[in-house]
Amino acid sequence: MAKTAEEGARERFDLGDLALESGEVLEGAFLAYRTLGRLSPARDNCVLMPSYYTGNDRSYDRIIGPGLALDPERHFIVLTNMFGNGVSASPSTLVNSCRGAGFPRVSVGDNVVAQYRLLTERLDVPHLALATGWSMGAMQSLHFASRYPDMVERVLAVCGNATCWPLNQVFLEGVAAALRADAAYAGGRYVAPPEAGLRAFGRVYAGWAYSAAFFRDRLYEGLGYPDLEAFLVEWEEDHLAHDANDLMAVLHAWRHADPGTALGAITARTVLMPCDTDTYFTVAEAEMEASVIGRARVRPLVSPYGHCAGAPGRFAAESREIALETARLLAA
Repeated sequence: MAKTAEEGARERFDLGDLALESGEVLEGAFLAYRTLGRLSPARDNCVLMPSYYTGNDRSYDRIIGPGLALDPERHFIVLTNMFGNGVSASPSTLVNSCRGAGFPRVSVGDNVVAQYRLLTERLDVPHLALATGWSMGAMQSLHFASRYPDMVERVLAVCGNATCWPLNQVFLEGVAAALRADAAYAGGRYVAPPEAGLRAFGRVYAGWAYSAAFFRDRLYEGLGYPDLEAFLVEWEEDHLAHDANDLMAVLHAWRHADPGTALGAITARTVLMPCDTDTYFTVAEAEMEASVIGRARVRPLVSPYGHCAGAPGRFAAESREIALETARLLAA
């Protein structure tokens, strides 16, 4: 019987000293991952789901299960953790010279190379039925399909582009500056968590995650927050749970994502699913990327929840739309 999302045990794939695109080396690199379901005899039912910013392999559990579009009874689902997310090799998890402020500049491409090695060297997967994810999970899926086009049959990119476009870069520079402004951050060489900087990081981020209508119409009340301040405090406290250097490591990969002309190499049947009110992964830029990809279409989510409209299982109507698109794509 296939494993459920709750039963899949997290495993570790050691990569040794990994040469990076930056020219640096990630010493003692390892990828943490989970698998659900079983690889078919034809080895053609694998679904890759890379993690997103501040998320991990368990963040997709609400959209995986029997009878759902992503069903371990039918699919072999591989959930990977990005370098720097506090689960795979990260500033907070390593005990060598790459710990803390010594963590090298890791790219989206470096993550994709590690995922490819996991699939081919450890899991014996020659083919992906689907690469999918939300936000940076979408970004990695598109990069994977551009780097290994013969391996990927389909891509569903939910609220995420392959490129970090200029306004997206400005947003990320803003949250990073808020963290760096805390003297306790000390260039990443802090002796205790830079709490003021982490709180500022979260508070600045909150304004970008949703839409103007979300705040104007007080939709945060439907999420259980009595007022706007309570909502912002929750964003602060959520970021206190993350290591500051981990946040900055993943932010670097996001900030510098740019596949350039490689997007044109994608041969997979591709659906880009941006939200019409997302302020940093925009519909217009999804359309620009789709025009370069040979077999791509843009299917916007119409929602007041901005970037968070695509968060796995967070909003019922939006999650149903994403699930229907996933099922349609897998059936095609």
